[in-house]
Amino acid sequence: MKEEGKHGKANKFGMVIDLDKCTGCGSCMVACMSENNVSFKEDESDKRLSITWMKVYRITNGKKFPDAEECFLPRPCMHCEGEHSGHSPCVSVCPATATDYSTQTGIVSQIYTRCFGCRYCMAACPYHARHFNWWDPVWPEGMEKFLSPNVSPRMRGVVEKCSFCFHRYQLAKDKAYMDGRREIREEEYQTACTQACPAGAITFGDLNNKNHKVYKLVKPDNKHHGKPRNPHAFRLLERLKTNPKVYYLSSRDWVRAAGDNYTVEEKRKGITSGSGSGH
Repeated sequence: MKEEGKHGKANKFGMVIDLDKCTGCGSCMVACMSENNVSFKEDESDKRLSITWMKVYRITNGKKFPDAEECFLPRPCMHCEGEHSGHSPCVSVCPATATDYSTQTGIVSQIYTRCFGCRYCMAACPYHARHFNWWDPVWPEGMEKFLSPNVSPRMRGVVEKCSFCFHRYQLAKDKAYMDGRREIREEEYQTACTQACPAGAITFGDLNNKNHKVYKLVKPDNKHHGKPRNPHAFRLLERLKTNPKVYYLSSRDWVRAAGDNYTVEEKRKGITSGSGSGH
């Protein structure tokens, strides 16, 4: 059931990423950069200074052939709710209120014109989902014609991150208003990475709406901070109680254990805390 707000029923937009389907192709990264005007430098050799809202990690089970396995893990911003609603790690430390948690959408925003670059939010984020702009963006000649008019390019000295393509939500709301509707349809608001994934590994929607695919995939228990009821579903670093709205699916035990930074041996001994991993 959705929580009632002053503007009607509240949404809680979230994402489900099936790691058994992800091939690590990087299409989500490219789509994210193109959609959100993410800048890049002429020399991208120092990846520590690169800006990547969506990043794909490669993890392994640490075994040798023929038992070796690997998995690719896409990581956008987790849009954490926090242990107490709206108290996500980054929002709690920002002195400029440049980042905020929306109780109507569940999205953690980033207001670039308020940010003065203290980077407290970067230190507080356990997922390394935030990036600092060290230089003003420089676009190759002619490329500025292909920038999205719906997303503001960021200036030097501010922090930026994934926004769940919030501009698409605003466009969907405008369309619904023109059609005389108060609610937007599931297919009307989809992130760029969701649509670009060739393997169909990424699903996006409203975790408060039982008719949406994301809800059916993880069956979040909203009475217990959205913990998934699906035994194959988990969230990264569940033990920190950040309550992110990005869920992962995997049928492999070692992948689910790695998602919470537990070793397989720890999992076997029952040291792990429940994170929807079936223990």
